[in-house]
Amino acid sequence: MKTLVNNIIGPSPWQLLRDYLQMLLGTVIYTIGYTVFLLPYKIVSGGVTGISTVIYYLTGFNAGNTYLIINIALLLLAMRVLGWRYLVRTIIVTLLVSSAISVMQTQLTEVAADGTQTLMHILGDQKFMACVIGAFFEGLGLATIFLAGGSTGGTDIIASAINKYWNISLGRLLLMIDIVIIGGSYFISKDIETMVVGYLAMFISLNFLDYVINSARQSVQFIIISDRYEEIAEEVNTRLERGVTVLYGEGFYSKAKRQVLLILAKKHESRNIFMLIKRLDPRAFVSMSNVEGVFGEGFDVIKK
Repeated sequence: MKTLVNNIIGPSPWQLLRDYLQMLLGTVIYTIGYTVFLLPYKIVSGGVTGISTVIYYLTGFNAGNTYLIINIALLLLAMRVLGWRYLVRTIIVTLLVSSAISVMQTQLTEVAADGTQTLMHILGDQKFMACVIGAFFEGLGLATIFLAGGSTGGTDIIASAINKYWNISLGRLLLMIDIVIIGGSYFISKDIETMVVGYLAMFISLNFLDYVINSARQSVQFIIISDRYEEIAEEVNTRLERGVTVLYGEGFYSKAKRQVLLILAKKHESRNIFMLIKRLDPRAFVSMSNVEGVFGEGFDVIKK
């Protein structure tokens, strides 16, 4: 029972709270991008929201309800593939997104004198601008949710299930799935422009998604030579909670024996490491370089 609870809520209540707040923020950003900018302009950017857009304009069925129904089916299929913690977070985000889409769609709906309903175009006739802004918000929202360990559901569930076992870019996986979905946007207006704008929105959204995720996961490598290496290593270990490897070197000219510290950390932690080194030994020799990928405890998981 204890193992099941840990799998669902995670090891730290503060980490859990931070993740849920981050997922809530990502949900708001994502929903604004879709409901305010893409849906009113008939822009299909892919995913279940894209399917919901097509169904809405063909049948008038609420996009939020379509989103919820499709995700319930996909979540039932994904139970055996994805862990409990991921499923719980995905269910929460899915319910939030579905509710937010329904509420925003209701608020944006305008009723004409003849009783017909249309969605408000807050940017007027600027369809291209709506495409860019909406795709930007969608990509940022998705990245924020993914980094918190959640998902907006739909094709994200399929992509995350594949990404769990194979080290393939999330953006690339979503791209392959969404190409087919956007093709269905042709049935909304029977013109090529709708499809072209949809592919543009998809391109902007997925590239920004990959950019944000890769930036957040980028790691750096420090090589430090200092007479006070023990103090630096101790503080990096205890204060920054990062591992330190001590290498034994020798100066070629001086033949002096020196200890060299090797540290791997997230890029956003580099400033703290530099400040720590400057405080303990301003004369230390420091080399920092970006690394393509770091796998293991505290970093990414090795996949097939």
